[in-house]
Amino acid sequence: MTLLDAAVAARRNAHAPYSGFAVGAALRTASGAVFIGCNVENAAYPEGSCAETGAIAAMVAAGERDIVEVCIVADSPAPISPCGGCRQRLAEFAGPDVPVTMATLSGQTVTAPLGDLLPLAFRSVRTGFD
Repeated sequence: MTLLDAAVAARRNAHAPYSGFAVGAALRTASGAVFIGCNVENAAYPEGSCAETGAIAAMVAAGERDIVEVCIVADSPAPISPCGGCRQRLAEFAGPDVPVTMATLSGQTVTAPLGDLLPLAFRSVRTGFD
């Protein structure tokens, strides 16, 4: 299963009754493990969570910390990028060269390094990245 396939599968489980905009995310760690997430909306807006946030939480809960690849997918006319908060969350565990693939269900993809999506990211001492 590709990272895109994993993100598409995760998207099917999204809980998006308010926006109707389901998103799936998958990330691969340095060990080769894949973690998935989907957006989960909540009636007490903005208490929901993004797909990337769910995948990162699953990764951390499994004891992993180093992201080497990311993919997000939505049923949109063009690929969507992670929100600003998720870009910063990704930067906590991924270096600026980590590829982020943004995709649509119709097959369009755009891939960019995380550093291009979040230039001048706030970096922790733990990661050692600029």
